Amino acid sequence: MGLFGKGKGGGLMNVIRCDEPDYLVWKWRPLGQELNSTSRENAIRYGSSLRVKDGECAVFVYKQKGDNTQDFIYGPYDDTIKTANFPILTSIVGLAFGGESPFQAEIYYINLSGVIKINFAIPYFDVFDPRFLDFAVPMAAGGSITFGITDPKQFIKSHRLIDFTIDRLKDEIKDAVIRRVKTEITNAPDKHQIPVLQIQRKLDDINDVVKPRLAEDLEDFGVTLKRIDISRIDVDKESEGYQELRSVTADQQKSTIHAQTAVNIKNLSDMQNINAQNMEETLRIQREEAQRAQRLQTETQFIGAHALNRQSDVMQTAAEGFGKSGFGGGSGGSGINPAQFMTGMAVGGALGGQMAGMVNSMGQQMNNQWQQAANMQTAQTPPPMPGAAPAVKYHVAINGQQWGPYDMAQMQQLAQQGQLTPQTQVWAEGMAQWTPAGQVPALAGLFMPAGATTPPPMPGGQTPPPMPPAM
Repeated sequence: MGLFGKGKGGGLMNVIRCDEPDYLVWKWRPLGQELNSTSRENAIRYGSSLRVKDGECAVFVYKQKGDNTQDFIYGPYDDTIKTANFPILTSIVGLAFGGESPFQAEIYYINLSGVIKINFAIPYFDVFDPRFLDFAVPMAAGGSITFGITDPKQFIKSHRLIDFTIDRLKDEIKDAVIRRVKTEITNAPDKHQIPVLQIQRKLDDINDVVKPRLAEDLEDFGVTLKRIDISRIDVDKESEGYQELRSVTADQQKSTIHAQTAVNIKNLSDMQNINAQNMEETLRIQREEAQRAQRLQTETQFIGAHALNRQSDVMQTAAEGFGKSGFGGGSGGSGINPAQFMTGMAVGGALGGQMAGMVNSMGQQMNNQWQQAANMQTAQTPPPMPGAAPAVKYHVAINGQQWGPYDMAQMQQLAQQGQLTPQTQVWAEGMAQWTPAGQVPALAGLFMPAGATTPPPMPGGQTPPPMPPAM
């Protein structure tokens, strides 16, 4: 593609246009005139037709008051050259000759939609890892850029069109590209934390870093960067610097792996110790809760027995009073005094009932506390294993009150403490009625010598029958 192509038209009152198929900047001249040969090529008649396609810009450059002046006509445009369309021409067109005198101007067409692609190659240069500055790694790079003109005014300000050549522009831009790409690759390990040995795999990152900086550089040339493609970065892997850097990096990586492994092992050990401590603490709490529940159960049973004894004492006292005052008929009489008899019975029954009620209430409260503790203990234990038979729970009648349900371990504890005897009434799901513990096959072993065997519990489940009357 040439900068200034061969003219397609010209002459007086002719059509001024650009028919070049591929161009960036093209200078118009009349037909038959050589480029920059004489001033006649710049003679433009008033009334000639000017055509500018979409994506083009026609630049008129002419002398006025000792300096060059530019007019910019952006396409699409198709009209004649006259003062109505170009008011500035009033001062330069020979109006005294009725507009017949031509005026001198250079006309440049600038392709605003065209692009130029330049391939570049950068010879080997040294790149350093900031951690190991003693090892220089030789690298080379290559790729291409694409640019175009989007601001004709800035472009003309940056270049003299009269002696402008596209080849010189390409050389200047290529030099700028090489400087920028080389700088960014050299700084990438330090500024962007890209390891030297991995830089070949970071082409996209390098492109992203170079593009905005290179775009700023090309603004000085009046052109706009369209695309930057760093297609390759070559590393001299046979160089001494590369081999040494690779060796020391491998050693460092190995040390890092060993250190990380040691840290992981320590963390695992610490976690195991913490879990063991937590388990030990959980077991301690469970043991304490079980002991507390056992104490509460024992205290509750003692309170129940104490309540029964107190009730008996009250009844005995009432009977004694009845014996002393109820017989003899009052003042020297020998018969029963009905009034005193009824009063004694009422007072004794009331006192006994109050005492029994208070003691039973205290016992029930303690039993509730014990039951809550037992439930908490049960909640902290794991559920039965899959496929295991459900554990049998027994209800126990002690001192006329129903307790439980208790599992076999708790029943064994009661037997060991003497609170559960072969005569104690018990009931569990599957039993028809309350039965002495010594007659229940599953419990008989609690009162039998070691080595004795018992039959399995009866199947089925039902609601427990009423407790037998207290003896």
